[in-house]
Amino acid sequence: MAQKVLVCDDDREIAAAVDIYLTAEGYEVLQAYDGFQALELLEKHPDVQLILMDIMMPRLDGVHATMKIRESRNIPIIMLSARGEEYDKLFGFEIGADDYVTKPFSPKEVMARINAVTKRRAANTADASAQTYKFEGLEIDMAGRNVYVDGEKA
Repeated sequence: MAQKVLVCDDDREIAAAVDIYLTAEGYEVLQAYDGFQALELLEKHPDVQLILMDIMMPRLDGVHATMKIRESRNIPIIMLSARGEEYDKLFGFEIGADDYVTKPFSPKEVMARINAVTKRRAANTADASAQTYKFEGLEIDMAGRNVYVDGEKA
C-alpha cells in the first residue's frame, strides 16, 4: 500500500508540482489549500504518514495548523516557506517541524528530504516494535516500560 502524504499549500501550482513528483515516487497524495482543510483531511485520513505544510496560508496558517496537529499526533511535518531567515526556521523546529524547506525549492531536494524523513520514521517504528515481546497472553513493551496480561495493563 502506498504511503499517504498530505500537501498543504495555498499556491495550487506548487501543490500540483509536488503532487506530480510524489505520485511518480509511488506516494498517494492528498491536497489542502489552507490549515483548516489540512485538519479536516487528517480527520478523514488518519493513515497520512507525512505532511508538507506551507506556513503562510489564508484562514489558518501553517504555524497554527502544525501546533494543532502536534496536540494529538506525532506525524512527520516538513515546513515549506518563503521565509528563510534563521529565526523563521528555528521557530518552525520549535513548534514541531521535522524539517524546513525554503521557497523556491528544488522538487528533487524536497523528495530527498521526504524520503529521508520517512526512512528515519520507519526505522524508529521498527526499533520500537522490536522492543515489544509477546508470549501467549503476556506482552512486554520495553520502550514504554509496560506489561500487559491478556490485553490488560498489569
